[in-house]
Amino acid sequence: MDKLENILDKQFENRPKDVFFCKNCVLSNQRPRLTFNEDGVCSACQFAYEKKNVIDWNEREKLLQELCDTYRKDNGEYDIIVPASGGKDSAFVAHKLKHEYGMHPLTVTWSPFMYTDIGWQNFQDFIKSGFSNILGTPNGHLHRKLARIGLETVGDPFLPFIYGQMSFAFHIATKFDIKLIFFGENGEAEYGGSTKNNYRPFMPIEDWADLYFKGATVDDLVNWGLANNILTSDDFTESDLIFYRPPPIDEIKGKGIQMHWFSYYQKWVPQENYYYCAEHTNFQANPEGRSEGTYSKYASLDDRLDGLHYWLGFIKFGIGRATSDAAHEIRDGHITREEAIALVKRYDGEFPAKHFKESLEYLDIDEEKFWDIIEKYRVASPHLWEKIDGEWRLKHKVA
Repeated sequence: MDKLENILDKQFENRPKDVFFCKNCVLSNQRPRLTFNEDGVCSACQFAYEKKNVIDWNEREKLLQELCDTYRKDNGEYDIIVPASGGKDSAFVAHKLKHEYGMHPLTVTWSPFMYTDIGWQNFQDFIKSGFSNILGTPNGHLHRKLARIGLETVGDPFLPFIYGQMSFAFHIATKFDIKLIFFGENGEAEYGGSTKNNYRPFMPIEDWADLYFKGATVDDLVNWGLANNILTSDDFTESDLIFYRPPPIDEIKGKGIQMHWFSYYQKWVPQENYYYCAEHTNFQANPEGRSEGTYSKYASLDDRLDGLHYWLGFIKFGIGRATSDAAHEIRDGHITREEAIALVKRYDGEFPAKHFKESLEYLDIDEEKFWDIIEKYRVASPHLWEKIDGEWRLKHKVA
């Protein structure tokens, strides 16, 4: 495989050269950290079988109740942090913990790069449904430059958002002396990835860089930006970087702060989360009927960069937004593999045109520079892409 100069994404380097697809869903072995059994079934589908047939959800419910009983404060003070955007998943978790388990959540939000109208509306409606919230908005000048660096070095401008999405909640927990943080789902288990934490209710911070940050920390992005003259020392101070990094592990452990996934305790079904939040937090689906690159209408609606984030996954791994959605819905029993294949063929890889011009302006690059970056990622993926009559085509498609 040709090497891409200056790439920081460790996932990109480790892709298998021989492409094949799961026998049960529509994922390929290009998804980072996905593994397969001897029958050709991916680890995400294996976990879905265990969710339905092996895990004792009644026992997990008891564990959740015991956990909440341990941390619940009788005086009404905040006793739990829930990172929440107002989307269907985080709103589901916050509402359940408050109304079914008697917790007193403080919700925290790491701001999107550019809110969509529906994302802002859902966020406001979530708060109006009965939640206190702290909205964290980073240094806008620095954030834009980090997004630009993310595009160039890991093929994804979204990475600075992911840093804060994970880390911000821990900083707020330390400031308010709140011991318990609840995220939504374990994405590695639900969507395919490392299985090392499938049977843990949490992910150790030591695993974040490899499993969530693509092997690159904010310091890696900053150093690259300084070395390549995209950043200067005048662009930021050390305090601007605080929320991109988790607090020191010794501080977290010393304060007794724990993070847990709600999906460890209750079976995670995104479509049911949508129906629940439509009823309880006035969550609205995409008013345009579906999101670009897929057939679904209720996930990742907050940010005008969302579509580009998913499309870049298609460029780097041959796995687009429709593939991820359809694979999960096969496991949930909502569609058949044949139906999923048809949806993938129709929508996967659809270019996110709606907010493209705004995205270029936000990233401070022109269209020529953008396509030059995309070209480099395709050239560095000869096992995925080939150029025929001047047009790039994906070599392997699910069948």
